[in-house]
Amino acid sequence: MIPIPHTWVLLLSAVLFMIGSMGVLLRRNGIAIFLSLEIMLNSANLVFAAFALKLAHEGQMAAAAAGQLFVFFIIAVAAAEAAVGLALFIAIHRLKESIDVDRLNILRW
Repeated sequence: MIPIPHTWVLLLSAVLFMIGSMGVLLRRNGIAIFLSLEIMLNSANLVFAAFALKLAHEGQMAAAAAGQLFVFFIIAVAAAEAAVGLALFIAIHRLKESIDVDRLNILRW
């Protein structure tokens, strides 16, 4: 079986990051912006996994283990971010009846 070159994985990660950043910049719905941020986080996670795999093939097992540890850390942070972010969206929707970021002016009196 022929392994996928790590440059292809890095290219996929760059494309996913660009899609996520365009979603953050162009969307107005809060949940769509939140999902775009998650896509950006997952693209960074993909980079860590690709370099962990590359280092494991080169025989640097300690660096590969560190890359895998970063991947698990990012997964845990993403889960916590999802829980807190969705709770914030529920609270904002109850307060303002909308999650459109253009209509949010919570910090104004």
